[in-house]
Amino acid sequence: MMTWDKAHTACFTGHRPEKLPDGGDEDSIVNRALKSMLLMEILEAAREGYTHFLSGMARGYDMWACEAVLEAKKSCPQIQLVCVIPFEGHHSRWSKKETDRLDRFLAQSDEVIVLEKEYSQDCFAKRNAFMVNHASLLIGVCGSPRSGAGQTVRYAKRRGLALRVLSLQP
Repeated sequence: MMTWDKAHTACFTGHRPEKLPDGGDEDSIVNRALKSMLLMEILEAAREGYTHFLSGMARGYDMWACEAVLEAKKSCPQIQLVCVIPFEGHHSRWSKKETDRLDRFLAQSDEVIVLEKEYSQDCFAKRNAFMVNHASLLIGVCGSPRSGAGQTVRYAKRRGLALRVLSLQP
């Protein structure tokens, strides 16, 4: 059940840990800076009236986004975290640590949407399209235009979303 309107909704795109700087090490200086910038973008969006934040619940940047939205809720209690899961059990091959983190975010989220019953070849693309089609702002980080994040940025641009995407290209 969608409880938000597109004009006040933001979504996220980014990379899995392997494609983030320093292999996604969250304690590295670069990634701490990226996480700080992400939080600042969320707080700025909240000040601009965005109330719903859609995360695709992938490892890496999406998890950072969940964490940042929950942190931002401390000073902006009106915002909501909406978890958009591509298919049931999408995390079945994750480590226990990653699964525990996902479960923690799901428990603290305001809404969870599961798009498909089982895996399909295009379930991640469908998840990304769903988020873009239900938002007016895309917040992200992208290192390669050929990645899923790059495809999502291009799709969001074609759909007319406002883009706040940090490029990791040198």
